[in-house]
Amino acid sequence: MPDVTARLADASDRPTLERLWLMFRHDMSEFDGVLPDPHGAFRADRLHAALTEPGWAPYLLRSGGRPAGLAFVRGLTGPTRVLNSFFVVRGARRTGIGLRAAQAVVARHPGPWEVAFQEVNVAAVHFWRRVATEIAGDTWTEERRAVPGRPDLPPDTWISFVVRTST
Repeated sequence: MPDVTARLADASDRPTLERLWLMFRHDMSEFDGVLPDPHGAFRADRLHAALTEPGWAPYLLRSGGRPAGLAFVRGLTGPTRVLNSFFVVRGARRTGIGLRAAQAVVARHPGPWEVAFQEVNVAAVHFWRRVATEIAGDTWTEERRAVPGRPDLPPDTWISFVVRTST
């Protein structure tokens, strides 16, 4: 099984995260229909927030010393952490890297967690249910919530679980 690290990113990682973000948004465009702007870029407000806003933590996922994905956490100053964005490059998928990276990221921030995904993204449905089960056993929950300000979109699916402090 390939190695994986989830390291808190810093300013020097910004160019790598920007490239990974472009790949992530490209993949998501299959499900949300969002096209890049006239210059070929996608909205990057979450990337910017993850790198600059308090209460956020950007993680760079690496395997074999190479970039393998990203994870952005928000809500670190609130009662519930949210895995706001999570991406593994296609060449590293279905190798166990995503599961191990998700476990490593959430383990760094014990407490209540939420993860949202779209039902049309079948791979995400299976992945996040497996992650929740591996982390929380059968104590996780799932619900559908309307996308704020977007009545034209189907509701997101949210999984909630608690990460216990290791003893």
